[in-house]
Amino acid sequence: MAWVPVESAVEELMPRLLPVEPCDLTECFDPSVPPRTPQEYLRRVQLEAAQCPDVVVAQIDPKKLKRRQTVNVSLSGCQPAPEGYSPTLQWQQQQVAQFSAIRQSVNKHRSHWKSQQLDSNVIMIGFPPLLSIVSRMNQATVTSVLEYLSNWFGERDFTPELGRWLYALLACLEKPLLPEAHSLIRQLARRCSEVRLLVDSKDDERVPALNLLICLVSRYFDQRDLADEPS
Repeated sequence: MAWVPVESAVEELMPRLLPVEPCDLTECFDPSVPPRTPQEYLRRVQLEAAQCPDVVVAQIDPKKLKRRQTVNVSLSGCQPAPEGYSPTLQWQQQQVAQFSAIRQSVNKHRSHWKSQQLDSNVIMIGFPPLLSIVSRMNQATVTSVLEYLSNWFGERDFTPELGRWLYALLACLEKPLLPEAHSLIRQLARRCSEVRLLVDSKDDERVPALNLLICLVSRYFDQRDLADEPS
């Protein structure tokens, strides 16, 4: 193979963009004097480039990297349930199975519900009418309402009406999750665990509802790091 000069190889890989005459390195050059013309500026760039080595190798001590390496990992999980508040594994599995059946029913009847006239009087009366209303929404609307309620819940206590809305929204949330929905349901589960810590009695009616939402997010939507440890 023919020998190729270094200058020619560099010229082939990095062709010149401007026609500049070769720089005379013996030329008197004062770096403290600002260039007065474009030609002088380009000559200065040429001279500085000529003084740089063709190959630069960084001297890295692997031992220092291992000692000083910092990895930031967000492991923002749910707050552990107080003693006696965590549901059993069997209860969680039953809730996931029932939720899955409801989602299948939603998909089956969605087109029928969309064809019906929307009666505002049924809103908030009970879960089945509410589910039919939410099923009419497209995914962008479901996500927007979920975001609104999650933010609202972040500053207020849990109520049964809020629980029914959240359950219906989750039932109509399509998989695979969009990044926004993924973040929202994790936020929801964490908030549920925080509110559960403030409940004085495990017999409070809010505890099963909070456990249910945490269960669905963690076990149905595969956010297993948020799951409650079975009691």
